[in-house]
Amino acid sequence: MIAEADIPRLLRVSVERPVPKAEQIYDLLRQAIVRLRMVPGAVISEKALCLEYGVSRTPVREALKRLADEDLVDVFPHSGTYVSKISFEVAEEGFVIRRALEIESIRRAVRFVTDDDIARLDHLIAGMHDILNRGALHEYIEVDDAFHAAIAGISRYPRIWKFINLAKAHLDRMRQLSAPLPGHLAEVTEQHTAIVRALERRNAGQAELAMTIHLEASFAVMSAMDGDGEYFKRKDA
Repeated sequence: MIAEADIPRLLRVSVERPVPKAEQIYDLLRQAIVRLRMVPGAVISEKALCLEYGVSRTPVREALKRLADEDLVDVFPHSGTYVSKISFEVAEEGFVIRRALEIESIRRAVRFVTDDDIARLDHLIAGMHDILNRGALHEYIEVDDAFHAAIAGISRYPRIWKFINLAKAHLDRMRQLSAPLPGHLAEVTEQHTAIVRALERRNAGQAELAMTIHLEASFAVMSAMDGDGEYFKRKDA
């Protein structure tokens, strides 16, 4: 039997347990791909990754296998591994999943939101305005995701954001491409503000409508980029 006095120590050991190398490499590569630091079509060298992270090929291949399962890399035996091009169809599927889960999330959040939650969301919106004022548009998606993840947390279904995050990788790459469009992120920020004000009023109908308008308007902007440039996968491919 575990003594009560040992529980904090056991929890501490659990928290401090090292993250496996394969998972670390997966997380770093996934973020680089989603944020377009690794552009669609870029060559991925297993040997270079092994040298960079000081590991054998096994954890690198495990990480690449997970990314391939998410359609973020293409692995061609005896040819090479490449960052996948953006698939509009996969991005659209991610949008449909995201919209369904976020609407449920905002509907529940109205029931549980507190004044402290509203203050935290307003703080994130202030961060968005700061990013716009500085013109650091590449930073926006991080705060945007924190905003939506916070709403998922308020809904008391925090795992919803985990599922959304897995589904929206191709969508996120389109979000990153759309960031520099004139006025787009300023409009997104106003939509976020409308969501918070509806939550503040505890009005479920207004909150759901504000979230729906936000998600569909953003996707409409991204949809206009379908097939635009070398980063997109051809529909007949």
